[in-house]
Amino acid sequence: MAEASQDVRVDVDGRTLKISNLSKVMYPATGTTKGEVLSYYARVAPVLLPHLAGRAVTRIRWPHGTEEGQFFEKNVPNGVPDWVRTVTVPSSGSRGGGGDRIMFPVIETLADLTYFANLASLELHVHQWTVGRNGRPRNPNRMVVDLDPGAPAGLRECCAVALLVRERLADLGLTAAPVTSGSKGLHLYAALPGRLDPDGVRDLAQQVARDLTREHPDLVLWRMTKSLRGGKVFLDWSQNTGAKTTISPYSLRGRERPYVAAPRTWAEVEQGAEEGLAQLEMDEVLVRTDDRGDLFGQTLHPGE
Repeated sequence: MAEASQDVRVDVDGRTLKISNLSKVMYPATGTTKGEVLSYYARVAPVLLPHLAGRAVTRIRWPHGTEEGQFFEKNVPNGVPDWVRTVTVPSSGSRGGGGDRIMFPVIETLADLTYFANLASLELHVHQWTVGRNGRPRNPNRMVVDLDPGAPAGLRECCAVALLVRERLADLGLTAAPVTSGSKGLHLYAALPGRLDPDGVRDLAQQVARDLTREHPDLVLWRMTKSLRGGKVFLDWSQNTGAKTTISPYSLRGRERPYVAAPRTWAEVEQGAEEGLAQLEMDEVLVRTDDRGDLFGQTLHPGE
């Protein structure tokens, strides 16, 4: 236990950070340590950070590993370094000034990412809007549709529905990017020009879900009622409301194994609709990013 409690000081992008408990096991099922988690985030940072930039980050922390309790953290913790950018926004995520306010961190550098990973912030969740230089939320620049399967439906059914959503979004002039969530389902993102506020984006996503439910009632569900989800894929349009967050692409998940919200190719999704698809772990994601770079950015913004 003494070894697990040792602290080391490291230089990250010119910032000196105290890193603790490198040998602590964070994922007991695989023996994955905190040091390996920090290494993952350092290696994946070049493709992760562009998708965190400008976004308020909610963290889910597992101080004692994923078999123990976790807690959500929206406000920055006590003692956060003054070089970490913070933004104070309404808890609703709206552009107005009323209601409770939350001081979020914005994770934009490797030093920022390392600081929060050292706090056992395994999961990084973000809104679909960014904050401007004035600290106020902008209109969302992307939409997300969360495909959540109800047993016995699984990822194969999610892939089949993802193809339907892709086609519907294409009819709207939107390009979709698929991400296996690292949990049960699959997320689809579409870049937006920023003309709609969060409620407008939510309504657009809901309309897509309603239309597909009407056309494929045995496979797709737009209503939130859990008792109706058996064997179907719920299209969760509500993730686009101003206060809601979704796991960031390339973030770890706090599951039994070090699964990742992993960007996928459409060829994989098409194959998955026929043969099934598996969630990916962090080592697999690192191989993919080393080989292919940022699949999410390439798909969300083709031709850039």
